[in-house]
Amino acid sequence: MAYDLTSRLVIGLASSALFDLEESDKIFREQGEQKYREFQREHEDIPLEKGVAFPFIKRLLTLNKLSPNDPLVEVILLSRNDPDTGLRVMKSIENYQLNITRSVFLQGSSPLKYIPAFDIELFLSANMDDVTKAINDNYPAGKVLKGNIEDDPNDNELRIAFDFDGVIIDDEPESIYQASKNLNDFHENEKTKKEILHNPGPLINFIHRLVQIQKIEHERIKMDSTYKAILKIALVTARNAPSHERAIRTLRELGIEINEAFFLGGIDKNKVLEIMKPHIFFDDQELHLEKCSKILPSVHIPFGINNKK
Repeated sequence: MAYDLTSRLVIGLASSALFDLEESDKIFREQGEQKYREFQREHEDIPLEKGVAFPFIKRLLTLNKLSPNDPLVEVILLSRNDPDTGLRVMKSIENYQLNITRSVFLQGSSPLKYIPAFDIELFLSANMDDVTKAINDNYPAGKVLKGNIEDDPNDNELRIAFDFDGVIIDDEPESIYQASKNLNDFHENEKTKKEILHNPGPLINFIHRLVQIQKIEHERIKMDSTYKAILKIALVTARNAPSHERAIRTLRELGIEINEAFFLGGIDKNKVLEIMKPHIFFDDQELHLEKCSKILPSVHIPFGINNKK
């Protein structure tokens, strides 16, 4: 029987998101493909350093303990390497004991056309061209931003933080603000439409899968009072009252349980995120990610009016 991906949360992951490839990429750029190939073969048994998305992926895979015979999460490696040079990546995955067994090697080609073949709900890469093209083709994708990430091995939670506009929902409200640059117009639109649900944004299918996992964790807690939920979801948005109500109504309708919500009204998100320490934070505006990406795993979603040149 074929392995069915449609009932699982599927992440498509570039090796550049999972591991730090700066050294090997530099060799490829400066010395060419043959030297790069030789370098990877010579270092085949030396594990690559952990990349920005590593803490997120490691914890996401632990959710499979909830259903070991029918895994909830599938992570598929989508690599621009060929199988030869990609062997070091697979050996590094094995070294870190990550349960990632499925991979695609494309020898320099973009993996985007294969996203629907694997029912991928989130594609993560450090390659901005791939991510932008994916978003333009209506695929859920984000660019993992470079940063110095420290991971606490004793931290067993998985904290995922989202911006709201342009991530969970589309950019319709933001378009209204950008048209006039008047915040009052934005608030008035949201007040008028407070009972009208927002249209879904680029990560909506990913979020739906997280909702399913939340429900499974709730059932586990009912059966086992000693079980502690792994997954925690936070909302960190520049919205504030009176624009909060429409957002909350939309989240309620989606069935998303938000463990923590911050309606900041322009207050620096970085101050909140430094305390929260999410294992990944999604935002559609690079400006909001400049500070936090240096110390927290941060992903830019190049969606909507704020990302149109």
